[in-house]
Parts: sequence; C-alpha cells; structure tokens
Amino acid sequence: MKVGNEILNKSFFKKILKSKGAYFLLLPGMGLFLTFILFPLIYSLRMSFYKWNIVNPGSSEFVGFSNYVKVINDPIFIRAAFNTIVYALMTVPGQILFALMVAILLEQKIRGRTFFRVAFYITVITSWVIVTLVFEYLFSGQAGLVNFVLKDVLHLVNEKIMWLANPILVMIPLNLLGIWKGVGWSAIIFLAALQNIPPELYEAAIIDGAGIWQKITKITLPLIRPTLVFLVVVLTIGAFNVYISGLLMTDGGNPLDLSHFILTLMYKKTFTYLDFGYGSATSYLLAAFIFMISVIQIKLLRRRVEY
Repeated sequence: MKVGNEILNKSFFKKILKSKGAYFLLLPGMGLFLTFILFPLIYSLRMSFYKWNIVNPGSSEFVGFSNYVKVINDPIFIRAAFNTIVYALMTVPGQILFALMVAILLEQKIRGRTFFRVAFYITVITSWVIVTLVFEYLFSGQAGLVNFVLKDVLHLVNEKIMWLANPILVMIPLNLLGIWKGVGWSAIIFLAALQNIPPELYEAAIIDGAGIWQKITKITLPLIRPTLVFLVVVLTIGAFNVYISGLLMTDGGNPLDLSHFILTLMYKKTFTYLDFGYGSATSYLLAAFIFMISVIQIKLLRRRVEY
C-alpha cells in the first residue's frame, strides 16, 4: 500500500510539473479571486461575530452570534425579508411566463425576426439606474403617466394614486420593473433551448392531431426542463439580491423603513448607522437562505429528459 501511495504521489506531482505553464497563467486570476472575493468573504464572516469598530478594528468586541440573533429578531428585517420573498414570488414566475411566450413567438418564421430579438434584449443591457428613474416617473403621484391614464383618460380613479408613498403600492412598480427588465434575457435562454428541440417531434404531433397547448405541455416544457431549472434558480438568486431599484424608488426604505428589501436594509444599517456586524450577519443569513432555496428548487425541478 505504501509503495502504491508513493507511486500515486509521484505521478500527481509529475502532472503538476508538466502543467506548470497552465498554473502560471492561472496565477493572475487566482490572485484577483483571493484578494477581491475570498478575503472579503472571510473578513466579513469574522465581522459578523463582532461589534465592529470601524475606526479601530482591533478594539472590536466579540459578541458571538448576537448579531445574527439581533437580525432575526429585528421587525424591520422581518418586513424586508417579507418584501423580498414577495418580490421573488412575483417576478420569477412573471419573467419565466412572459419570456417563454416571447421565445415561442420569436422562434416562429416571421418577418423581422432578428430585429424583434434584438429589441427584446435591449431591456437587458439598459442601466438599472435609468430604467428605475423612468418607472419612478411613470408611477409618480403628481405628474406620472400611469395616474394620468387612470384618472384623466380611463376615468378609473377619482384621485391620483400615491404609488411611491405607500409601502404596499410601491411594490407594484418594483415588481413590474423586475419582470420587464428580465424578460429579454430569459427569452434568449429559452430561445436557445427551443432551437435544440428536434422539429420532427412537432411534425409527428401535428400528424397525431395535437394542438398548440398539447405541443407546449407534452413536448416543449418537458424538453426544456433543464433550462427551466437553470432559469428558476438564477432568477431566484437575482430576485433576492434586488437592490438598485429598491434603493432609488423607495429612497432607502421609505416610508418608515417599511419598503426595504434585504439588501437595502443591509446597506442602510452598514453604511448609514455603521453597524458592520449587523450588515455582515445579514449578508450571511441571506446567502444561507438562497443556497437552501436553490438546492430545494433543483431537487424539485430536476428530472431526466426522455425523447
């Protein structure tokens, strides 16, 4: 056994020596990864166990899991977590549903198909800051286009709705923005999956008298299941990391910190109140929750695809 282990160790080191050029090329990337990703992660984990003193870190007081308990028992955090979960439940299915519809339409042989594909993807490359300000204007309580249409054109309401001043109503433009912004990217992913489905399956289904709904449910959805799993997981992670739109549209949780998302609350606690221990604990609680949700989603949605 010892001789065998020695042989394996020698062959392992020989492989490393032969590949030293590749490892040398990896050094810059690994250096950046260690410096800007791994080290901040470890350092912030350490901060989450301290009452961190930003002026003199050496005098920070170790408090164990007190920051985590403080976060979990904070009613503002509970409200922020609720808002984030609702945002995910609204935007993820919304993006997937509309993106699938767009992808199916863009897969058809229509005139100007390339133009429409590019047009739908423009929403992805536009700045979050710009589109958030546009939606903020549209839902403005004073001179917003939405209020103008509802009150002066359709006469559905008698008074202007203060969308951005109400912690419940402000979730409507935030959710609509989240769906609108992500449909283009999800549609491109779905489109790539649809193009890998053998057309013979649809031809056979037509011969058997299958309708549009039957083709979608019996052929399209089962065969794009891996793509669907990927999108659900990625979009869920993105939804729980919503930040820019919430920060700009609610001005950091207004009114009364009732419209916070988890990341906007974490930012405010960390950089406004300088409670770095609270912010670090919040980030790791969020990471653990996202990991758990992602694992559950993969296990529930993953299934072997049979042609």
